[in-house]
Amino acid sequence: MSLIVVLVVIVLVVLFLVSTYNGLVTSRNAYKNAFAQIDVQLTRRYDLIPNLVEIAKGYMKHERETLEAVIAARNGAVSGLKAAAANPGDPSAVQQLSGAEAQLGGALGRLFALSEAYPDLKANQNMMQLSEELTSTENKVAFARQAYNDAVMSYNNHREVFPASTVAGMFNFQPAQQLDIAKPEVREAPKVSFS
Repeated sequence: MSLIVVLVVIVLVVLFLVSTYNGLVTSRNAYKNAFAQIDVQLTRRYDLIPNLVEIAKGYMKHERETLEAVIAARNGAVSGLKAAAANPGDPSAVQQLSGAEAQLGGALGRLFALSEAYPDLKANQNMMQLSEELTSTENKVAFARQAYNDAVMSYNNHREVFPASTVAGMFNFQPAQQLDIAKPEVREAPKVSFS
C-alpha cells in the first residue's frame, strides 16, 4: 500500500516537472516567434531607408553628413537586428538593438527635419511613397514590439513564479529582455510630412 502511495507521488512529481518544463518551453517559443515578427518588420524598414536616402541625395547635396549618418545608423541597426535575431533571449543583443534603433530614429528624424527645407524633395512622388511606406512600417514595428514585450513578460512571469522557478533553474531557463527604447521622442515613428 505504501509502495503505491510512493509511486503515485513520484508520478505526480514527474507530471508536474514535465508540465512545467513544457510550459516554459512554450512561453520561450512564443517570445521568440514574436521577435521573428519584429525581425520581419525591421528588415522591411531597413530595406526602405537606402532608397529614401538615394532619392534625398539628388536634392540635398549639401547635407551629405546627415545622409551618411542615416546610412551608418541603418547599418548599425541591421547588425543589431542580426545579433538579436540569432538569440532573442540574449539581453545584451536586445539592448544593442534598442540602442541602434534609437540612433536610427534620431538620424531619420534629422533627415526628415532637413527635408522640410527642400520643396522639390517634399513634392517628389517616390519620396512621398517611400515615406508613406516607412510610416506604415513604423506602425507595424510598434505593434510587433508590443507583442514581443507582452510575450517576454509572460515568459518571465512564468519562469519566476514558484514552483516553476525551481524547474526554470534546474533547466537553465534564462530571463528574456524586453525591447525598449529609452528616449520618449524615439518611441514615436518619425514624423513624415511632405504635404
